[in-house]
Parts: sequence; structure tokens; C-alpha cells
Amino acid sequence: MKLHNPFRTALVATLGVGLGIMLINSVQTLSTILLYVGTALFLSLGLDPAITFLTRHRVPRWAAVLITILAVLGVFAGIVLMVLPILIDQISQLVRRISYFLQSTALDDVKDWILSVFPGLQPSFLDDLMTNASTWLLDNWGSITEGVVAVGTSIVTGLAGAFIVLILTIYFTAAVPSLKASVYQLVPASKRPRFVDLAEQITASVGYYVMGQVTMGIINGVLSAVFLSIVRAPFPAVLAVIAFFFSLIPLVGTLTGSTIIVLVCLIPGLGGLPYPMTAIIAAIYYLIYMQVEAYIISPRVMNRAVSVPAAVVVIAALAGGSLLGLLGALIAIPVAASILIIYRQVLIPRMNER
Repeated sequence: MKLHNPFRTALVATLGVGLGIMLINSVQTLSTILLYVGTALFLSLGLDPAITFLTRHRVPRWAAVLITILAVLGVFAGIVLMVLPILIDQISQLVRRISYFLQSTALDDVKDWILSVFPGLQPSFLDDLMTNASTWLLDNWGSITEGVVAVGTSIVTGLAGAFIVLILTIYFTAAVPSLKASVYQLVPASKRPRFVDLAEQITASVGYYVMGQVTMGIINGVLSAVFLSIVRAPFPAVLAVIAFFFSLIPLVGTLTGSTIIVLVCLIPGLGGLPYPMTAIIAAIYYLIYMQVEAYIISPRVMNRAVSVPAAVVVIAALAGGSLLGLLGALIAIPVAASILIIYRQVLIPRMNER
């Protein structure tokens, strides 16, 4: 192929590559903002089913939006006002007990317990292990302190990000119809009805999925609070909040939260029952609960949200978590459901027409 103007071709190619690199760098720079916008849009779609329910019962759209937003803010404010003082008090107790545990002679009791559970271990090996651990802590104390400061900074940044997401969620929730109408206008009029139908199915699927995940998180949190209070587990309010938030993560969230709760119950001297009965009872309870959630609660709560094969759920959650972290794992399943809707209602009919 003969190039009539090599300089102009090279210049255009160079400008194209530079523009692509600039766009990639811009996306990386704005990744945090895009993450906030995506999270807020995802949450606003989750609130849309409640607004639609109210509008179907002859409530004006603006009133339905206001009622939904005030209800969400009221619920979260109530949770914070009820749980935060308990969390602060129990976290303070946890820090004091851990400090006392580390400063007392309880380490000898722990050593004796480990040797009784694992009789094959040599006492000298355990002593060397604990000595090496102490030496490592002393040598890396500066790095540990810097890590604690970084964690504190991350918490402050996370709270600021949560406030931004809250404001964006309120805005998107109020502007969902206008946003949808603006997007629909970009589609040719001949194809618009079909596009609108698919878009409404996809947004409804996302909304019901969010509501379903929150419902399962509330169920796990409330039941955990009741159960942990009955068995006199340490810090039941803190552990119930952990159960709630981890239940929002699909697939591995309940398992991860349950594991953390059982490990906390394993700390000597914290449970109300003889050691380690609290941890054993908690492990049995969460094993039973996970089965009940998988076979009874989840199908009943999520039957209106998504209908995705189990293998696709696993692949989507892993891919979403690898690409976007926690947000990717949360939105992976509704995205997979949306792709399946397009596949079943668009691609398959077109292939059958040929």
C-alpha cells in the first residue's frame, strides 16, 4: 500500500495514540469519582422499586421520592444513634481486655491450652515461635504504627466518600426518570419501545437485587444480635453489625462474617459461657443459618430480583471483585442478569430469525 502523505499519516496516528493514552490516564485519575457515581447510581436504582410501589398507590412522584429518602435517612440515623454508643463502649472494652490479655500472664494459659489441644507440639518450638513473634513486633513497630495511621486516614476518607455517595444517591433518586428519558432519546424512534422495555427490565432487576441483598443483611443482623445476646457472646452489637455488612457481599459475605464472629468468640475470657463453648455454639448456629439462607431465605427474597445460573454467579462475582473490588462483587450479579436478559430477548430471537 502506497502512502501519499506519510507525514500526515504518522501525525494522525501519533495524535490518536496520544489521545488514547490521555483518556486512559483521565479514567485512572477520575477512578475514585467514577466509583462514587457508580455506587450512588446503583443505590438509587435499589430505591426505585420502593418509589414505584408508592406511585402505584396514587402517591405523587415527588412525595414518593421524599418519603423514601426520609425513610432511608431515618432508618440509618436510628441505627447509628442506637448502635454507635454501644459500639464505642464495646470496642473500648475490647481494647481494654486485649491490652490486659497481652500484659497479663494469660499468655502462659494460652500456651498450656495450645499444648493440650496439639500435644504433638514441642514446648521449645512454641517458645521459639512466640519469641520470634515478639522480636518481629519490636523490629517492625514503626511500620505497624504507620499502618495504623494509614488505616485511620482511610477511615476518614471512607466517611467523606460515604457522605458524597449519600448526596449523589439522593440526587440520582430524584432524577431517575429524567435520566432515563435523556438516555431513551438517544435511541432511534423505531427501536425506542423495545429499548425502553429492556432498559426497564434491567433497572428493575438491579433495584430488586439491591433490596434483596439489604433484606438478607437485615435478617442476618437481627438474628445474629438476638442469638449472640442469648449465648452471651462478647460484644453482640459489634458482631451483629459485622454480620449485617458482610451479608451484603454476595457468595462469600455470610461465610466471611460468620468466620470473623466465631474467631472473636474464641478469644479467651470474653465469652459468657465456659471456654470455648461460646465459639462452638456460634459455629454450629452459623453453619445451620448458612444452609437456611442458601435454601430458604435467599430463594424467597431474591426470586423477583435475578435469575442467574449458579456457575455464572460465581464467575461474575469473581470477575467483578477482581476488576472493581467490593463494588464490583456487589454489582456483578445484576450485571450478569442484565446480560442474560439481552442474550435471551435480543440475541437469541435474532439468531432464530436467520
